[in-house]
Amino acid sequence: MFKSIALPIALLGAFATASADEGQWQPHQLPQLKSELKRIGITIPAEKLADLTKHPMSAIVSLGGCSASFVSGDGLVVTNHHCAYDAVQRNSTAENNYIVNGFLAKTRGAELPAGPNARVYVTDKVENVSERVLKGLSASMSGRERHEEVESRVKALIAECETDKMYRCSVPAFHRGLEYYRIRQMMVRDVRLVYAPSDKIGNYGGDIDNYEWPRHTGDFAFLRAYVGKDGRPADPSPDNVPYKSKDFLVVSAEGLKVGDPILLAGYPGRTSRYKLPAEIRFAREFTFPRGVTEITADLATIAAAVAGKPALEVRYASVAKSRSNVLKKTQGLLDGFARKDIAAVKDVQDAEFRAWYARQAGKGANSKTLLAELDAVIAADMALSQEEFAWAVASNSDLLKSARSMYRLAFEGQKPDAKRESGFQARDLSFIKARMNRLEQSYDRGVDQARFAAGLNRYAKLAAAMHPPGVDAALPAADALASMYAQSELGDTAKRLAWVGKDVAAFTASDDPFIKLAVKLSDATMALENRRKEIDGNLERVIPQYMAAVIAWKKTQGKPVYPDANSTLRVTYGTVAPYSPRDGLSKGPFTTVDGIVEKHTGVDPFIAPKTLLDAVKGKQYGVFKDPVLGTVPVNFLSSADTTGGNSGSAIVNKRGELVGLNFDSTYESITKDFYFDPTITRAIHVDIRYMLWVMQEVDHADNLLKEMSIRYPRK
Repeated sequence: MFKSIALPIALLGAFATASADEGQWQPHQLPQLKSELKRIGITIPAEKLADLTKHPMSAIVSLGGCSASFVSGDGLVVTNHHCAYDAVQRNSTAENNYIVNGFLAKTRGAELPAGPNARVYVTDKVENVSERVLKGLSASMSGRERHEEVESRVKALIAECETDKMYRCSVPAFHRGLEYYRIRQMMVRDVRLVYAPSDKIGNYGGDIDNYEWPRHTGDFAFLRAYVGKDGRPADPSPDNVPYKSKDFLVVSAEGLKVGDPILLAGYPGRTSRYKLPAEIRFAREFTFPRGVTEITADLATIAAAVAGKPALEVRYASVAKSRSNVLKKTQGLLDGFARKDIAAVKDVQDAEFRAWYARQAGKGANSKTLLAELDAVIAADMALSQEEFAWAVASNSDLLKSARSMYRLAFEGQKPDAKRESGFQARDLSFIKARMNRLEQSYDRGVDQARFAAGLNRYAKLAAAMHPPGVDAALPAADALASMYAQSELGDTAKRLAWVGKDVAAFTASDDPFIKLAVKLSDATMALENRRKEIDGNLERVIPQYMAAVIAWKKTQGKPVYPDANSTLRVTYGTVAPYSPRDGLSKGPFTTVDGIVEKHTGVDPFIAPKTLLDAVKGKQYGVFKDPVLGTVPVNFLSSADTTGGNSGSAIVNKRGELVGLNFDSTYESITKDFYFDPTITRAIHVDIRYMLWVMQEVDHADNLLKEMSIRYPRK
């Protein structure tokens, strides 16, 4: 990295200058955004927002894939309905279907286990450990050697952080490997379902309305965090007590209007704002088209296998919902790329950057060497990803994934814990067991067999160059699967769990056909993994040098410098705002309960509960009536910068009070993961007034309304 534009890591945030409402900011960067926050009307001091131990940030939590927030001192958590969907589905049966009927625990004792995978993560400490991860890495290392050395250092940092077992720690990379932060989170392991409205409210409009505006979805649900009597996280137990939240958000029913400022805090998943044009074209021409084809085929297989079987429809409801959501987003990305040539936009930016970078040659930059290396390693990455895609198609079986995971655990168990691969250390054992247990509610032999067979047939039709070496010889024929499933005992939960922790010898001696297949595939899949490590190590060596240069270049233009989202705590801001998706069409920022009645057809997914329809027709709006709209608002739009993982994120007003929950984006906004266009990028939120109105008028969740601290409008 050349000294003239290498930036001291501690100063990277100092050059953060906002452009429109773009940016998914690390909390410690917010003091540099004082003028922007003041400009839109936020009154919370930026220094307070940067402090994870103070309100409101201390109330923001992660569910490990979704965001949420505490809304009472007794560990009550509010999030999206679709984020709690697994918990609803696992407790449902064809006879007692909480998905359709909704669920409300009137007492603490009636709250239901959210499932073995359910977690609440409370972030309490973030520290920059970049020097400890990166210092002294030899330039002569191979890519794999470098990757494994970084991984070794990361694991040591995690082990050092997890001496107290109440914490779960991680060391994610920022700016594509330029920085590393160690994040400590208290991990609550006993999570219970408290309340979820019927999917006639929580998923009103279904996949038809997904990513669309106008929207009328009550995408909210409540969970509760439980701990041991000593206040520390504990395994699920009837003896556990509600977690005493150090802080929680006050709920404001005062409402918002057009132009009002909002802050959004949560755990956004992944964005790719700094991808090169070649990477975007690859996504547009390979990754996304293949993804659409694959998911569409898998969903068709599931639908055919569960058709006319209510018990199986419930069992695979969560799987199908998740896959459908990914499909809609992926198709939206393709449509977005067709509407706006983001690769061409990036071409212009890339040419400007490379010209600027070349001018630094006299200041110590060797532009030709770095950029040539950059292009080469990205090309290698894209080539290998085609084989990885093919392998994913070929291995589309929950039973096979379980067998492979347990065998890998045994293989890694031969090494000292610090030398094992991430995901297979002692700290990961409870997660592996939880995955094995989760199949109890989401696996069926016939459905899994159909998915595996269909996947093998699709794999066989892919270009031979995409087939990873050694995999073809190990895979079974599709017509051999019926016998394999009939002979395997892994479909039985108790027998499956019994394999967790067995040694390699037990696996190699097994006659179970899926365990034998996992062992047989091991060499080929390990070879694929090692090739990935080589490429990742080279990416981790070259990309940070590129990112340091990009940051320096952006600094000269006064443009925002924030890291891509990586599932860590971020804050974004914006205003309640309409938008124009195309010429001559303007869409307002609010929808109301009147729109639910207008959409209601009595045919799924536009079936509203009778109690809700009656309340609307009877104008039972109470204090939740908006003075301008004259009715109860349901959803609203803001210009906040969001992505997947922001589902359930708290939307707070200028004082830090909860006024909504993020749950989606408009269809035109989907490409914001790659390019933020402030004119059309809009996030979709549940208005908290609709949530409170449903709780009061439809589901009579009086116990929860009393538990929360709610600021009602002045009369």
